[in-house]
Amino acid sequence: MGEIGVFTKAFIIFNKKMLIIKRSDYCNSGKGEWDIPGGGLIFGETPLECLHREVKEETGLAVSTDRLLYAASILHPHKQGIGLMYLCSTDSVEVNLSDEHTEYLWATKAQVIERITEKVLGDYTTNSVFEILDID
Repeated sequence: MGEIGVFTKAFIIFNKKMLIIKRSDYCNSGKGEWDIPGGGLIFGETPLECLHREVKEETGLAVSTDRLLYAASILHPHKQGIGLMYLCSTDSVEVNLSDEHTEYLWATKAQVIERITEKVLGDYTTNSVFEILDID
Protein backbone atom coordinates (compact mmCIF):
# COMPACT_ATOMS: atom_id res chain seq x y z
CA MET A 1 0.00 0.00 0.00
CA GLY A 2 1.26 3.48 -0.88
CA GLU A 3 1.75 6.57 1.22
CA ILE A 4 -0.37 9.71 1.32
CA GLY A 5 1.14 13.14 1.97
CA VAL A 6 -0.40 16.57 2.29
CA PHE A 7 1.12 19.70 0.83
CA THR A 8 0.14 23.35 0.56
CA LYS A 9 0.76 25.83 -2.26
CA ALA A 10 0.41 29.63 -2.40
CA PHE A 11 -0.86 31.70 -5.28
CA ILE A 12 0.84 34.92 -4.11
CA ILE A 13 -0.46 38.10 -5.72
CA PHE A 14 1.21 41.52 -5.62
CA ASN A 15 0.29 44.45 -7.84
CA LYS A 16 -1.74 42.23 -10.22
CA LYS A 17 1.19 39.82 -10.73
CA MET A 18 1.60 36.23 -9.49
CA LEU A 19 4.82 34.89 -8.01
CA ILE A 20 6.30 31.86 -9.75
CA ILE A 21 9.61 30.24 -8.82
CA LYS A 22 11.91 27.91 -10.77
CA ARG A 23 13.15 24.70 -9.14
CA SER A 24 16.89 24.12 -9.08
CA ASP A 25 18.44 21.24 -10.99
CA TYR A 26 19.20 19.26 -7.84
CA CYS A 27 15.57 18.96 -6.71
CA ASN A 28 14.24 15.39 -6.56
CA SER A 29 11.19 16.22 -8.65
CA GLY A 30 10.38 18.95 -11.11
CA LYS A 31 13.98 19.89 -11.89
CA GLY A 32 14.06 23.21 -13.73
CA GLU A 33 10.27 23.60 -13.69
CA TRP A 34 8.37 26.73 -12.72
CA ASP A 35 5.87 26.41 -9.89
CA ILE A 36 4.32 28.35 -7.04
CA PRO A 37 5.74 28.30 -3.50
CA GLY A 38 4.72 25.53 -1.14
CA GLY A 39 5.60 22.17 0.31
CA GLY A 40 4.80 19.28 2.58
CA LEU A 41 2.96 19.29 5.87
CA ILE A 42 5.00 18.28 8.91
CA PHE A 43 3.31 16.16 11.58
CA GLY A 44 1.53 18.38 14.10
CA GLU A 45 1.34 21.38 11.76
CA THR A 46 -1.91 22.89 10.52
CA PRO A 47 -2.22 23.47 6.76
CA LEU A 48 -1.92 27.24 7.24
CA GLU A 49 1.17 26.87 9.43
CA CYS A 50 2.67 24.70 6.69
CA LEU A 51 1.78 27.24 4.01
CA HIS A 52 3.34 30.18 5.86
CA ARG A 53 6.46 28.19 6.82
CA GLU A 54 7.04 26.93 3.27
CA VAL A 55 6.49 30.35 1.68
CA LYS A 56 8.90 31.95 4.17
CA GLU A 57 11.52 29.20 3.64
CA GLU A 58 11.33 29.31 -0.16
CA THR A 59 10.87 33.05 -0.78
CA GLY A 60 11.51 34.96 2.44
CA LEU A 61 8.03 36.49 2.11
CA ALA A 62 5.39 36.91 4.76
CA VAL A 63 1.94 36.46 3.24
CA SER A 64 -1.67 37.00 4.17
CA THR A 65 -3.93 34.08 3.39
CA ASP A 66 -7.12 35.18 1.67
CA ARG A 67 -8.81 31.80 1.15
CA LEU A 68 -8.55 28.20 0.05
CA LEU A 69 -8.92 28.09 -3.74
CA TYR A 70 -9.14 24.34 -4.29
CA ALA A 71 -7.81 20.93 -3.31
CA ALA A 72 -5.94 18.65 -5.70
CA SER A 73 -4.91 15.02 -5.74
CA ILE A 74 -1.67 14.00 -7.42
CA LEU A 75 -1.10 10.30 -7.93
CA HIS A 76 2.36 8.75 -8.33
CA PRO A 77 3.06 5.00 -8.63
CA HIS A 78 3.59 4.46 -4.88
CA LYS A 79 2.31 7.62 -3.25
CA GLN A 80 -0.47 10.17 -3.43
CA GLY A 81 -0.28 13.87 -2.66
CA ILE A 82 -3.21 15.92 -1.49
CA GLY A 83 -2.63 19.59 -2.22
CA LEU A 84 -4.38 22.54 -0.64
CA MET A 85 -4.06 25.59 -2.89
CA TYR A 86 -4.45 28.99 -1.24
CA LEU A 87 -4.88 32.52 -2.54
CA CYS A 88 -2.41 34.81 -0.75
CA SER A 89 -1.17 38.37 -0.91
CA THR A 90 1.92 40.17 0.29
CA ASP A 91 3.10 43.72 0.87
CA SER A 92 6.61 43.11 -0.46
CA VAL A 93 8.21 42.19 -3.78
CA GLU A 94 11.58 41.46 -2.13
CA VAL A 95 12.03 37.74 -2.79
CA ASN A 96 14.95 35.87 -1.20
CA LEU A 97 15.04 32.41 -2.78
CA SER A 98 16.15 29.29 -0.96
CA ASP A 99 18.69 26.92 -2.52
CA GLU A 100 15.75 24.87 -3.85
CA HIS A 101 15.06 27.54 -6.47
CA THR A 102 17.13 29.48 -8.98
CA GLU A 103 14.80 32.17 -10.33
CA TYR A 104 11.60 33.98 -9.55
CA LEU A 105 9.21 36.13 -11.53
CA TRP A 106 6.27 38.34 -10.63
CA ALA A 107 4.38 37.12 -13.67
CA THR A 108 1.45 38.17 -15.77
CA LYS A 109 -1.10 35.54 -16.79
CA ALA A 110 0.63 35.17 -20.17
CA GLN A 111 4.02 34.66 -18.50
CA VAL A 112 2.59 32.03 -16.13
CA ILE A 113 1.00 30.13 -19.03
CA GLU A 114 4.27 30.31 -21.00
CA ARG A 115 6.39 28.88 -18.16
CA ILE A 116 4.42 26.32 -16.16
CA THR A 117 4.07 22.71 -17.25
CA GLU A 118 1.13 21.54 -19.31
CA LYS A 119 -0.05 19.32 -16.44
CA VAL A 120 -0.08 22.20 -13.94
CA LEU A 121 -1.76 24.48 -16.48
CA GLY A 122 -4.48 21.82 -16.90
CA ASP A 123 -4.99 21.82 -13.13
CA TYR A 124 -5.27 25.62 -13.10
CA THR A 125 -7.75 25.51 -15.98
CA THR A 126 -9.89 22.77 -14.40
CA ASN A 127 -10.09 24.80 -11.19
CA SER A 128 -10.72 28.17 -12.93
CA VAL A 129 -7.66 29.72 -11.31
CA PHE A 130 -7.21 32.48 -13.86
CA GLU A 131 -10.86 33.49 -13.56
CA ILE A 132 -10.42 33.88 -9.80
CA LEU A 133 -7.02 35.57 -9.64
CA ASP A 134 -6.74 39.31 -10.16
CA ILE A 135 -3.65 39.30 -12.39
CA ASP A 136 -2.83 41.08 -15.65
